Amino acid sequence: MDRRTYEIESQVERTHWWFRGRRKILTRLITGLSPALAPHARVLDVGCGTGANGPVLAAAGRTAIGVDASSVPLAQHGSGERGHTARVRGDAASLPFADGSFDLVAALDVLEHMDDDRAAAREFLRVLAPGGRAIIFVPALKILWGLQDDVSHHRRRYRRAELHAVLTNAGLEVERLTYFNTLLFPPILAARLAMRVRRPKHLASENQVGGRLTNALLASIFALEAPIVAKLDLPIGVSLACIARRA
Repeated sequence: MDRRTYEIESQVERTHWWFRGRRKILTRLITGLSPALAPHARVLDVGCGTGANGPVLAAAGRTAIGVDASSVPLAQHGSGERGHTARVRGDAASLPFADGSFDLVAALDVLEHMDDDRAAAREFLRVLAPGGRAIIFVPALKILWGLQDDVSHHRRRYRRAELHAVLTNAGLEVERLTYFNTLLFPPILAARLAMRVRRPKHLASENQVGGRLTNALLASIFALEAPIVAKLDLPIGVSLACIARRA
């Protein structure tokens, strides 16, 4: 991503509705893995960015290691400030870890950045211990392509079947695959279609859209989905979430 995008993300990821809602869903999905995911499990945060997901991944005594391809976010915060035991530089398609090193791999909006997403999926499989899980989030549906995809240097957005094929061809066993951010799908689609006609010139990132009240409202709506996604697969949404397993 652009340096400016990382700077904006670092500023807003603790409070912005999208980051907050995504962490709630991540927390629910991890909780649902118990007792398969034991306390003190080893967790790899692929594409850790500026580290906001560290506290969720490191909860309950888990050891969380972050890895990111860019030195920009890694230099912005101390390695342990947000829950990671360490954060290191590395490529998702060639992870600097031994085979079977982790009980859980979290790749939260990573695959869409990769030139070869299947190579990254094979690496997730390689570093997982037998029986280990991967939690993978990606942006969904090409019709939703917008400013944030451009500034984040996304290569693609995924349909459900496309993500399933990438993971299963890599050797992972898909246990759950669901859309999420469903309630806000209609207004987000409308906004992105409108911005194709006329995009505000001053806007550097979609994270800058709206004020405090808008952020609070959207956070409340998005939070409603966390207990639903924990139990049910949703038919459409702005993003996809997958739980996959190394057999």
